[in-house]
Amino acid sequence: MKKFSELLQSNENDLNNKLSDLKKELIILNAKRARGTTLEKPALIKNTRKTIARILTILKSRENQTSKSGGVVKKNG
Repeated sequence: MKKFSELLQSNENDLNNKLSDLKKELIILNAKRARGTTLEKPALIKNTRKTIARILTILKSRENQTSKSGGVVKKNG
């Protein structure tokens, strides 16, 4: 899983692709758990959900910055 700071450096397309991949991975992990199979790393489900939430937070934050600034994304730093 990527760190939050690494996710912040990614562009919107990369974040959307990563989000799609993580959602597919989460579906597979939940299906394995529902079948009753033992997962090698049970914490992977929790970490995947948290990373999805981080990406959604970044995307929403950027969307809010864009709407407030009239279409121009402000970059801190």
